[in-house]
Amino acid sequence: MNENQINSSGFNRRDFLRGGSMAAMMAFMGGVELFAQTNAAPPGGEVKPGLKVKVAVIGLGTWGRDILKTLARLPIAEVVAICDKYAPSVKRASGDAPNAEQVEDYKKILENKNIKAVVIATPTHLHKDLVIEALKAGKHVYCEAPIAHTVEDAKAIAVAAKAAPQQVFQPGLQLRSDPQRHFLLPFIRSGALGAWVMARAQWNKKHSWRNTSPKPEREKELNWRLDPAVTLGMIGELSGNQLDQAAWFFNAKPTAIEGSGNIAFWKDGREVADTVQATVHYSNGVFLTYSGTLANSFDSDYEMFYGSDSAVMLRGSNAWLFKEVDSPLLGWEVYTKKENFYKETGIVIKAGASKSADQGASTAPEEPFTNTPLSYALGNFLRNAFDIATAVDDFKASFGDDDAEALKEHLAKVRRQPAAGYLEGYQAAVTAIKAAEAVKTGKRVELPADLFTV
Repeated sequence: MNENQINSSGFNRRDFLRGGSMAAMMAFMGGVELFAQTNAAPPGGEVKPGLKVKVAVIGLGTWGRDILKTLARLPIAEVVAICDKYAPSVKRASGDAPNAEQVEDYKKILENKNIKAVVIATPTHLHKDLVIEALKAGKHVYCEAPIAHTVEDAKAIAVAAKAAPQQVFQPGLQLRSDPQRHFLLPFIRSGALGAWVMARAQWNKKHSWRNTSPKPEREKELNWRLDPAVTLGMIGELSGNQLDQAAWFFNAKPTAIEGSGNIAFWKDGREVADTVQATVHYSNGVFLTYSGTLANSFDSDYEMFYGSDSAVMLRGSNAWLFKEVDSPLLGWEVYTKKENFYKETGIVIKAGASKSADQGASTAPEEPFTNTPLSYALGNFLRNAFDIATAVDDFKASFGDDDAEALKEHLAKVRRQPAAGYLEGYQAAVTAIKAAEAVKTGKRVELPADLFTV
């Protein structure tokens, strides 16, 4: 799900990940807004002054520049190099990292021993070689999701990451690092929604996905999402976080996917669908319906999880609860603020709230690139990279480097900030790849359990 090269409309994946204010609409729908703790730790956890990780960014399209802007606001990040094979992209991004070395050949970054971590934000089909070479060079690697466009490439990346326990490999599944999602996880899994019914997700944004350039070869590079040979299409490139979240919340793997797609609006000679639908079946018997279009922006993007007692709606870092009239009291309601909405009573749920707390206080609006899911994901990646590197140095100083198995056991005990790992990245990529296959063929695609193992 890489928004690397976008046209002048200015749209990028940040539109999805940062979410938007839906409070007014939720009020009329009888929504109950769910809050994570207002005193949640900053991205990367509590970072000591002066603690820095030297990091480079490879891939400087729109999403790569969002990454740079985010890193600039993280105390733990020191961006020392930026890289893209297209020189104008490097120049365009340099304003977001004025002190970074500007590089067109990524191998120069991998050869630089001072660079400890790399963030890979290139088109999906270019990930495999970059990730494997970076791991071999001893770098900690953050790779945008999906990590690959084929199951074979995804498995090669996962195997390489698994074989490098001294390094952190983190796929770009930002929601796995978001405190709001971690706050909701036990609530949703606890049975508070009642019996599972179904789930739904959507992504709507009117956008052509087509870019122009005076150079034909450059235009082809820019429009890789419209190239049937390499693209995973809308559902593969854009649904990764949403489908991964469903598997995470359900604690279940997909077992089959049915899909369809068509070119509803952008009839410009493309072969890739601009409107898609899919049904993902999970091992717990629940299914999720997904829809997305590049032809209309109404209702934007969100996810819904339905239970027999309540439903939860999520968008960005916001969440709302809708209770059925016959749902039982769970006990926590007495600690919450109650507001009258249209024909409904909404209950504000806030972690750490009590009857004596100021429950009328509202959360401050998020600034762009600050405390967003991406910010937490990158901050946690760099903090984990620092902590793992420190643990490796401590172990070798005490015991040498001859016992690889003992070192692996030692690193397994290091407390890490919340983040997805190679297995989650692989499983999310497999789901995205198979969903794209279902949409392209219009046929049901079975997902055997062993497909998700590495």
